[in-house]
Amino acid sequence: MAHERHQEEEELGVARSIDLTGEVCPMTFFKAKLHLERLRIGEVLEVLLKDGEQMRNVPRSVKEEGHQIVHVRREDDRYRVFIRRQA
Repeated sequence: MAHERHQEEEELGVARSIDLTGEVCPMTFFKAKLHLERLRIGEVLEVLLKDGEQMRNVPRSVKEEGHQIVHVRREDDRYRVFIRRQA
């Protein structure tokens, strides 16, 4: 599994990874947004989120900001969400 995750990160060009499973909304979105702002356009941020409110709110909010969700992978009660920074 770790090998698969590492290969996926390389294929997607992950520039940064963050674990937001210990955060509560709306801090999850704000922290994801801060990390996205540190990336160059086209780079990918990998965000680890819990199922439920985090998974409903963060992807929706980053899309509203104009970024692209390029891949989502479920792992038990968590998700790995890959977000490409757009202009």
